[in-house]
Amino acid sequence: MVSETSSKSERKGLRRVVAASMAGTVVEWYEFFLYATAATLVFNKIFFPDNGNDLDNIIKAFLTYAVGFIARPIGGIVFGHFGDKYGRKHLLQVAIVLVGATTFLMGCLPTFNSIGYAAPVMLIVLRFAQGFAVGGEWGGAVLLVAEHAPNKERGFWASWPQAAVPVGNLLATIVLLVLSSALSDEAFLAWGWRVGFWLSVVIVIVGYYIRTRVSDAPIFQEAKAELEQNAAAGYGVKEVFKRYPRGVFTAMGLRFGENIMYYMVVTFSITYMATQLKMDTSTILGLMLIAHVIHAILVPLVGRFTDTRGRRPVYGTGVILMMIWGVAAFPLFNTANHAIILSTIVLGLAVHALMYAGQPAIMAEMFPTRMRYSGVSLGYQVTSIVAGSMAPIIATWLLKVYGSWVPVAGYIVFAALVTLVAVYFMKETKGADLGAIDEADRLATGGDGAAAQQMNAKK
Repeated sequence: MVSETSSKSERKGLRRVVAASMAGTVVEWYEFFLYATAATLVFNKIFFPDNGNDLDNIIKAFLTYAVGFIARPIGGIVFGHFGDKYGRKHLLQVAIVLVGATTFLMGCLPTFNSIGYAAPVMLIVLRFAQGFAVGGEWGGAVLLVAEHAPNKERGFWASWPQAAVPVGNLLATIVLLVLSSALSDEAFLAWGWRVGFWLSVVIVIVGYYIRTRVSDAPIFQEAKAELEQNAAAGYGVKEVFKRYPRGVFTAMGLRFGENIMYYMVVTFSITYMATQLKMDTSTILGLMLIAHVIHAILVPLVGRFTDTRGRRPVYGTGVILMMIWGVAAFPLFNTANHAIILSTIVLGLAVHALMYAGQPAIMAEMFPTRMRYSGVSLGYQVTSIVAGSMAPIIATWLLKVYGSWVPVAGYIVFAALVTLVAVYFMKETKGADLGAIDEADRLATGGDGAAAQQMNAKK
């Protein structure tokens, strides 16, 4: 009876941790993807001079979008360093406040017609700060859950923060859809788009409060105490590259194709529908809204599947299907049939979920606790500079130069092949014990586990 009560209490506590992790992640990705959608539909028209070519200004808007990706690994390194030293919770609270403030200020920016090129410069500065905060957010959010989760269910529980990403995107899409539908095109471009950015303040307050209600996992508390007792034990970026270079580079390779796939489906597809198929904004956002709902549902389901079938086979299946989608998607888009287009987007996000859902568990199981925040942040965020940030730009440029979707499909297939190599070298870690990983790290670095034994004796 006591054991049953304890189990229920642990489950309740785990659900609270998941809620705290998701609350902040929804907020931060709402704001990040609000920018992504606005870059295609709004920023290309109000922050740059009109030269008569829609694709040129979209490319410029995507370049400001890419700045956020450049900032993300910097944020990951900084937040990872201090998160490994002081804890995941406190750094997550800093991240949510920072991203909320920068997003609100974006909604206050004057346009190109008001102050000229100072407008895109200010946008870039704020975008950098936003990307810095988001870069620090992901590693802390997923580790807060992964380090609390049972070994045999880590894939499922740790996938919930991943599901928060499409939820944040869904909220951004809803806000822009409502505003674009309720307002005239002139009013939406003049002031309506700003409302979505200002609304972030309300969501930030809610997310910050929820995050005050949880604490770091016991395994982190033990690692922190051990670091305080053993000054020779290192942490941070330098130590990760010194001890676990294979883990970092494998994580980067796994991230490459997945990251490109996501932004091809949710960002470049908007560009393709708007410029090539001449679909109106409300229709595009309506289709994306439905797709985001389905994606959010699929992610934790796939996370559960990685616990039962293994991390590698699920990920590898996603990579192979990514190549097929890349070749088949654009002919299906070109039918201009809304039902077929929606099905194509949903299938793309389902393929993405096969890779994306298991990433928190996979990357958490690659590194010991003392450097886990730094390790997962590096593996996840650095790749985004050459993957997600560049994907819409490269695809739009290929479309402009060649006037065909075929080179774009080739780009998707290439990205998948890179990740397929990483899957080949990836170790299967289903059901791994994080405590055992920490002990193996102590032995590998010449430690005798004495500090850990002392802490265990005090329990």
